[in-house]
Amino acid sequence: MFRTALRNVLAHKARLLMTVLAVMLGVAFVSGTLVFTDTFGSAYKNKSAKSFDHVSVAIRQDGGGSDDGSQDGKQPPRLTDRLLAKAEGLPGAASAIGTYSGFTALADKDGKLVGGDWGTTGANYYPGKGGKDPRYDFTEGAAPKSAGQIALDSSTADRTGYRVGDTVRYSTDGPVRTAKVSGVFDTDDGSVVAGGSLVIFDNRTAREVLNKTEYDEIDVKAAAGTSEGALEGAVEKILPKDTEAETGASLKAEQDRMIEQNTSSMSQVLLIFAGIALFVGIFIIANTFTMLVAQRTKELALMRAVGASRRQVTRSVLIEAFLVGLIAAVAGFALGIGVAVGLESLMNAGGATLPDGPLVIAPATVATALVIGVVVTMLAAWLPGRRAAKIPPVAAMNSVHAAPTARGLLVRNTIGSLVVALGVVMLFMKDNYVKAGGSGVILVGVIVLTPLLARPFIAAAGPLLKPFGVTGKLSRLNSLRNPRRTASTASALMIGLTLVTAMTVVATSMGSAINKMAADSMRADYIVSMANYQPLTPKVRTQLDKLPEVAASTPLRTTSGEADGSYTRITGVDAASFDKLISLDYTSGSAAALKAGGVLVDKPLADKKNLKAGDTVPVEFDDDRTARLKVGGVYEPNEMVDGLFAPTSVVDPHLNKVSDQQLLLKMKGGASDAAEDRIVKALGDNPAIKIQDKDALSDEIGGAINMMLNMLYGLLAMAILVAVLGVINTLAMSVFERKHEIGMLRAIGLDRAKIKQMVRLESVVISLFGAVLGVGLGLFLGWVAGDSIAGTVKTYTMEIPAGRILLFLAVAAVVGVLAAVWPARSAARLNPLQAIKSD
Repeated sequence: MFRTALRNVLAHKARLLMTVLAVMLGVAFVSGTLVFTDTFGSAYKNKSAKSFDHVSVAIRQDGGGSDDGSQDGKQPPRLTDRLLAKAEGLPGAASAIGTYSGFTALADKDGKLVGGDWGTTGANYYPGKGGKDPRYDFTEGAAPKSAGQIALDSSTADRTGYRVGDTVRYSTDGPVRTAKVSGVFDTDDGSVVAGGSLVIFDNRTAREVLNKTEYDEIDVKAAAGTSEGALEGAVEKILPKDTEAETGASLKAEQDRMIEQNTSSMSQVLLIFAGIALFVGIFIIANTFTMLVAQRTKELALMRAVGASRRQVTRSVLIEAFLVGLIAAVAGFALGIGVAVGLESLMNAGGATLPDGPLVIAPATVATALVIGVVVTMLAAWLPGRRAAKIPPVAAMNSVHAAPTARGLLVRNTIGSLVVALGVVMLFMKDNYVKAGGSGVILVGVIVLTPLLARPFIAAAGPLLKPFGVTGKLSRLNSLRNPRRTASTASALMIGLTLVTAMTVVATSMGSAINKMAADSMRADYIVSMANYQPLTPKVRTQLDKLPEVAASTPLRTTSGEADGSYTRITGVDAASFDKLISLDYTSGSAAALKAGGVLVDKPLADKKNLKAGDTVPVEFDDDRTARLKVGGVYEPNEMVDGLFAPTSVVDPHLNKVSDQQLLLKMKGGASDAAEDRIVKALGDNPAIKIQDKDALSDEIGGAINMMLNMLYGLLAMAILVAVLGVINTLAMSVFERKHEIGMLRAIGLDRAKIKQMVRLESVVISLFGAVLGVGLGLFLGWVAGDSIAGTVKTYTMEIPAGRILLFLAVAAVVGVLAAVWPARSAARLNPLQAIKSD
């Protein structure tokens, strides 16, 4: 049986080519994802490990410390210079460094923010013993020594063109500052490795501009002969309350775990789409082996007649599938290495600078690629092999291409109908996970039902094919000749377009919902915030209120607390201006109550605590102090506006440091380029501050949605490419089966051009069948997903992106034409006499 299977593989190399390609692409996607994430994780771990070279034991606030240096007001600073001196004087300590870090917006020579909204960091230069900070290796100039100096990492210096002695502009919390570049350094800091920028100040300046009251961390280096464990024991004896000591090894292990989690999440997303591509490939493999087995019916019948059992016949088909899968898996793994390199180049081109490192090919990746390729191919080939083995030898010898029995199609249609019905029932469940499962069940049910759906669709396409005359009629009949084959081919394309359409509908509808939300909620013309959404100094509002164009402004000072025992967000606003800048839908009361010291609460909180305008609600702030506040109004919340609003005079006493999360502005002449220009100039062309009108806010959110959608399109392109191979494969095999028929058509006068046209039209019909099914099912699944979203996003309504859907259908038609090029050419080149004589 092994020799028979091997002979069949060698005899049908061309016919198995598309199967090999389909499996190869799926395996390449899987192995490429695994190689890429292993390589990225290993390189990042190696880079991160170097950043702990100077750390034997780190002293941090319990829980990891605070990113912004803020205190809760209940205890004095703990990581102080005094503790630093104690740590440095411990037995076994060679040195100790106190570190500061925080957002620092650096402007390039064109005034634009360097490093993106989140990627520009500021830190301190701490000259320890010997006057050097081991974290930084200077290649030009020297470390900063005064408030008028900074140093830049070498990557940032190369990107911006700044050199030693140049004057640069930067900001940390609002006001713009200037300084001269004192030096350029190399560093293994994680933010720089990931494509960000690092600005360092002298120690005193860093404390001032980063607004620190204590060090973020104190790093102690062990002397020669002292272990990290021994030094940790000594450090623990001097620790203040609510601080902790961790060894460099444990910090490295913690960071490795975080990197592992991050790369694991990315790997899982990529593997989902690789799985979709493999799932689509199953249809192609099953189709190919069904056709190959059908063409060898007499051969298999002869094997049965001379003594081969059903099991042996099935086994020969599975051995054949094993050989094909093995070849495809090996080729796919080799291609996957190229995919991994390509992914890295693509991400680097997109601005995500990845750390350098050798390509990592783990044994588990090799094994996974081989197992997936072989198992998927054998599973897809099992059913055709089993079906062939069940045909009685005498019946098989009398009919080479037995048509599917009516009973078989009836059973399939019954099962498909039951599966779809189950999916519909699941859609009516309240749990969103069950609904999502129901969508998947419906997709499977429709795939099972595609042979039933093929006949009415192709019949409906008859009038469109009529202008093509006899070739149009022949292409329609050929498409209906084997409904199972047509259905399998169309299903492969349908799956990709279903997912693409559903995601497009949800993304388009969500973008419109956000636009409507912004339009309904915001009366302000501009929203001013820090580029990284960290707190904004109140000086910005003071500065902008001086502009004659500003009609009204209010800060949004956000904290949190409990209103009558329920956790809620508390936002301090300007009572006099609030109603001019934010539009709320009140169920009782109004914003006027803010002027009398009242508060506004959202309806869910009011319903939960049975509150209405005029009631008093006890509020406990995060500083553990309480106040009894009068409810001035109850409003309907949305995704942009919720929680409790109170005058700034109520909120400010509970803030350790008064700062604004955002600033809302109303201009006398409305939003305009001139108004925005005045705001930018009033703030000194500040790179740290983001100024957005309602359109810019919507575009930012919509841009993120579109970027995600484009990424998903790119990932699903692999599945659609595999589906295209399926169309080519089906047509090629169909042409081979119909050699005799095509020869007869040529003999009675159908020329080569008409033969090509017949095959092309058949391809277009099959492709459009899959596309229409995919778009229709995608619209349905988009509606199901939107129904769940509408429960939380009140402005969400389903929108059908007609332009994109028409584009998807047009692409499907083009796919049909292109997929038919090779099969049509092969059909047209057949010698009529030889084709007529073929069996």
